[in-house]
Amino acid sequence: MVHARHPVQGSKKGSAMEIIFYRYGSICEPDIINAFHAAGLTVAEEAREITDKSISNTDRLLAVEALLKSHPPLFVFSINFFPVIADICHIYRVPYLCWTADSPVPELFSSSIRHDTNRIFLFDKAQYEQFAPYNPDCIFYLPLASCTQRFDQVISAISSADRNRYSCDISFIGSLYNEKSPLQTLSAALPDYTDGFIRGLIESSLQIYGYNPIEAALSDSVIHDLKTADSAFYQLQNAVASSDRYVAAHSYIGMEAACLERIRTLNLLADHFPVDLFTRSDTSALHNVHIHGGVQTLTEMPKIFHLSKINLNMTIKPIQTGLPLRIFDILGCGGFLMTNFQSELTDYFTIGVDLEAYSSMDELVDKCAYYLAHDDERLQIARNGYEKVSASHTYPHRIREMLKTLIPVG
Repeated sequence: MVHARHPVQGSKKGSAMEIIFYRYGSICEPDIINAFHAAGLTVAEEAREITDKSISNTDRLLAVEALLKSHPPLFVFSINFFPVIADICHIYRVPYLCWTADSPVPELFSSSIRHDTNRIFLFDKAQYEQFAPYNPDCIFYLPLASCTQRFDQVISAISSADRNRYSCDISFIGSLYNEKSPLQTLSAALPDYTDGFIRGLIESSLQIYGYNPIEAALSDSVIHDLKTADSAFYQLQNAVASSDRYVAAHSYIGMEAACLERIRTLNLLADHFPVDLFTRSDTSALHNVHIHGGVQTLTEMPKIFHLSKINLNMTIKPIQTGLPLRIFDILGCGGFLMTNFQSELTDYFTIGVDLEAYSSMDELVDKCAYYLAHDDERLQIARNGYEKVSASHTYPHRIREMLKTLIPVG
């Protein structure tokens, strides 16, 4: 968790309790805004990037600067890190708070992370350990959270029609990552040796739970070949260190590993049990899986989590040790969670008490069979998980931790 540091003084011209929230459309943004309101803060939103994904850094800077002038805030906040926002906040001496909810976030390699006005919160401990040395007083580890209060309202309104529509034995909601993996189209442009090495590395990584070997295993030549094959390979000026290895490992190889893992896992489970998938991805590689379209995050997803006997989570490889938002969402809906093992899992939850975890495909199949046949145990674990996140892992809990870095406690 975060620890209090020397406070940074924001502008005193406007309301001392107003903040600026720069939004781009992350699913957790509405819940964080509500948590800020609950903490007594007024939120001014800059939200044009939700609908305009082509916005330039210049436009982003000008939009935030206009708000800094018209609504001098206590601080500026965003999900994930925007270097240009860090820069403009540093110029105006206004604290910039951000919280990663995704991985990879290559923007963290920007030299802008060194500003003393930053308060950067990273949800993955491995991510934190990599970047904290560049600004140790201003970068913190902070896991993600749940919004049990909002989920309770949605779940209390579940109808008999909802039960017929959303009840599942095993369900998974999310992308298959085939549309997010550059290697889906780049593989043919790579030298045979490089493509073969990458495929072998992916296969090896899929056998390991709780550790991601990809970044450490990459040679400079493989990274060079990926950069040569893709003219859009991420490049950052004024970086604190080269991001090439990180980008190759996580934005390319890690995304392809996520795609293969999700397809293989769903196909394996569907050979043994009824499996329902809710996605907007291409599902042509799946068999025996009951395919549904995407669902509404705020109104439909909580019902599926609550009504499914087993909710599956498959953490993508770029999230190296941390717990993705999906874990907290499922537990916060009172759903039974079956997740791959992550090394941070036991820092917050007890496996077999609050949730279940697997470290191999055989273990996953065995545990799914067991819990589908033992309703009472499954339901009790779901209740325990819900109570754990309600007591300790909600957005108000996390916002209080963030504010400690700005406002001295006691």
